[in-house]
Amino acid sequence: MEEMGVTTPTIDVKKYGRLLAKTLPAVIHTEAENERMLEQIEALMDKGEKRSSAEDRLLELMVKLVEDFEAGRYTIEESSPAEVLAYLIEQRGIRQTDLLLVLGCSKSFMSEMVSGRREISKANAKKLAAFFHKPVDLFI
Repeated sequence: MEEMGVTTPTIDVKKYGRLLAKTLPAVIHTEAENERMLEQIEALMDKGEKRSSAEDRLLELMVKLVEDFEAGRYTIEESSPAEVLAYLIEQRGIRQTDLLLVLGCSKSFMSEMVSGRREISKANAKKLAAFFHKPVDLFI
């Protein structure tokens, strides 16, 4: 399927429907619902490259629901780029190692960025912004 020059993989509609029925993604209204969604996101993230295109689509939907809920609840202003990164990693229920492929860096490099011992480069800030769907300036 191609839309505005972007190719998206075709998904098995029946499998996606079963995934939706199992996970029941919906607009998040409470912290408990947010925690449940984060647990489901983590389970899909743990599958890594073994995720199907239907699971990728579900993951994208659930991340969007969490982002929308958290955007209305939490402000990340007045934080250092490292604090923002650590916060987003925690709130998304992912591990630092999940970002290694996104950034193309080593575990020690990632650890230094999260701890604030190493500055986040502009190139990495752009990658993080795209991954977390946040403005680049949060990471610079």
